[in-house]
Amino acid sequence: MAGQGRTTPGRAADRGATPRRDAARRRAVSLLLGCLLVAPGCSAPSADDPGTGAIQRVLDRRADALLDRDERGYLAAVDPAARELLAAERRTYRNLGDVPVRSWEYRLRDVERDGPRATAHAELRYRMAGYDRSPVTSARTLELAERDGRWYVTADRPGAAGVQQLWQQGAVDVVHGRRSLVLGVGQDNARLREIAAVADRAVPAVDDAWPGDWAGRVVVLVPGSEASMAGLLGASAGSYRGIAAVTTGEIRRRGAAPADRVIVNPDAYRTLGDFGRRVVLTHETTHVATRADTSDATPMWLSEGFSDWLAYRDAGPAHGPAAPELERSLHRGELPAALPQDGDFAFDAGAAGLARAYEGGRLACELIARRWGERELTDFYRAVGAHDEREGAVEDAMNDVLSVTPDAFDALWREYVRERLR
Repeated sequence: MAGQGRTTPGRAADRGATPRRDAARRRAVSLLLGCLLVAPGCSAPSADDPGTGAIQRVLDRRADALLDRDERGYLAAVDPAARELLAAERRTYRNLGDVPVRSWEYRLRDVERDGPRATAHAELRYRMAGYDRSPVTSARTLELAERDGRWYVTADRPGAAGVQQLWQQGAVDVVHGRRSLVLGVGQDNARLREIAAVADRAVPAVDDAWPGDWAGRVVVLVPGSEASMAGLLGASAGSYRGIAAVTTGEIRRRGAAPADRVIVNPDAYRTLGDFGRRVVLTHETTHVATRADTSDATPMWLSEGFSDWLAYRDAGPAHGPAAPELERSLHRGELPAALPQDGDFAFDAGAAGLARAYEGGRLACELIARRWGERELTDFYRAVGAHDEREGAVEDAMNDVLSVTPDAFDALWREYVRERLR
C-alpha cells in the first residue's frame, strides 16, 4: 500500500484563516508518481522467447544512450516511421538535458507477442545523482515492431497505474540547493531558487526532530500549472485544486521504500506567505524522512499529525490559534470523543472537518512530545510502523513506549485539547 501527503494553502498561510488541508496520504499505489508498480498479475517475461531478450536489449541500449548523452543512440530505438513518437522522444531527451540522472533502466514484466509485433509492460526505474538512495519506478507500456530482425519502439505510454513524467511536459530547469534539488517546467528561475531555499531550511528542521537514517535531501518537482501537476499524479484536472503540495511515495509493509518526490502546485503555492511556504515544505519533507518507518499499520492521525507537528514545531503564537477548527468545536461543546479516524481525512470530509482531523492528529503528537518527550514520540511512531498489521499496532506501541492504554490516551488527549485551546 502507498501514500502521499498533501497540503493546501489556507491553514499553512495563517492558522486563523481558511483551514489548510494537509490531505490524506492515499494508500493506493496506482495513484503515486514515486511508487508506480505494474498491475498485479503481470508475469515475468519468458526467457525461452528470443524476442523477449531482443526487446530487453533494445531497451538496455536506449537507457545506456540516455546516460551517455548519446541522442542518436537514444532515438535509434524508435521506429523511424513513427514520426510523432520520434519527435516526442527527441523533445523528451532534450528536456532531460540538465537533469542529473544517475541511473535509468527498463525492467520487462510481461511481453505479449503477435508475430512481428509486441506489447511490453515494463518498469522504468531511475535515480537522481546525489539525491536518491533507491529508484523511482514508473509503469510503462511500449509497443514494438520487428523489421529485418530488429525490434523498434512504435509507442511509449504510461502503463497500468502509470503517470506522465515532468520532462514530458517541457524543458526542465534545474536548481541545486544545499539540501534540495528543484526541477521545474515553465517556471521563473527565481521562483525555483526561492523554493530551493525554503526546502533547504526544511531539511535540517526535519533532521533536528527525526533522528534516524534517511537521505537528508529532498527532490521537489514544480510543474507549469495545477493541471500539469494532476498529470504527474495520474489525476483529472482540478483534482488538486487548492492543494499546495503533494508528497508521493510507496508505503510498504516494512523497511526501505522507493524514492519520494515533493510536487508543488504552483498556482496554490504562490498564494502562501513565507511562513505558509515553510510549513508546507517542512510538512512534506517530513513525509519523505519518515517514509521507511511508515507502513500500513500507521494510522493517518499519526502520519499526518506528526508531519504537521514537526512543521509547526517552532511556530509561536504570532501565527494564530493552535487549532482554530477544534477551538470552534470546543466552544460549541462538540469536541470529538476520540482521535480522528482515517475516514476523517477523506476528500468529502469538507474543509472544516478535514482541518479538525489534522489539528487533532497534530495535538495528539504535541501531547506525546510534551508529556513523554520528543524522543518518545519518534520511538512511538517507529514502533507503530514496525507492527505487522494495523490491528493492535497503536495499542502495543502505546503500551511499550508510553505505558498507557488507547482509552487512557484518548482521555488525556481530550483534556489536553481543552487546556490547550482555552
